[in-house]
Amino acid sequence: MSKKRWIIKDLLEVTTSYLREKQIENPRLCAETILAHQLNSSRINLYLTFDQPLNERDISSYRSMIKRRISREPVQYITGVQEFWSLEFIVGPQVVIPRPETEVLVDQVLSIWGDEKEHVPTILDLGTGSGAIAVSLARELKGATIWASDISDEALKLARINSEKHGVDTQIQLIQGDLFHPLDGKSHRFDIIVSNPPYVASEDYHLLPPEVRNYEPRLALDGHEKGIFFIERIIMEGPGYLKSGGWLLIEMDPRQTLKALNMIEQSGYYGEKRCVKDYSQNDRVVIARRI
Repeated sequence: MSKKRWIIKDLLEVTTSYLREKQIENPRLCAETILAHQLNSSRINLYLTFDQPLNERDISSYRSMIKRRISREPVQYITGVQEFWSLEFIVGPQVVIPRPETEVLVDQVLSIWGDEKEHVPTILDLGTGSGAIAVSLARELKGATIWASDISDEALKLARINSEKHGVDTQIQLIQGDLFHPLDGKSHRFDIIVSNPPYVASEDYHLLPPEVRNYEPRLALDGHEKGIFFIERIIMEGPGYLKSGGWLLIEMDPRQTLKALNMIEQSGYYGEKRCVKDYSQNDRVVIARRI
């Protein structure tokens, strides 16, 4: 094949058509995001430099990344970053990619604590993954003490990188273990416990898009039968780690919220409870207050 002098505009147009042909979602956005990453630029800047010629090294690297996307590897793992709460987080296959709907958890914590100005909260983030929730809360709640747990040592390494990247590492205590287990034997009680636990039903796992099913860590997604295993544990074990009047917030599948609210009611540990919708108007976060 004869060498062509590629400019940004032409390369984006050809790549977009190719991705569309391969049935990749949002082909233009994908092409722009990956090229901007390769050029250490921004998507907006690509439009300002449409006629810029590209060197062979950039074209070769770009083609390699596009091949990875054709194999359905998520764009975020290819570029190594994902935006959450208007912050850039380092991500990789050792953690679930932070989703926009999880921002509802952060928003609700801030809403709850808006009336509690007399002291800074102590917060536990269960299953922190990349640290997106913990870091976002630490940035918003200056002085808050946040404990962030995860069963994966690799995930915690990324969470540490992200906490340092955003200058909140002194606020966040990272602990390794299964849910509350790292706190066993300790006397810690929290104002807020927040979690985005694994909640995909095992029986539905094969239905997930290949980007999720084949690349994101199953350990952080699979909630066992009906996806409710970890949700139930958090609801039932949470009161032992919450202060009186403390709040529990859990993200889940919209189909799980009613069952979770029933569990909260039947446990006898909680008073106020409610469900909050995400930005797509799906029931997403269940909130309960410790008696």
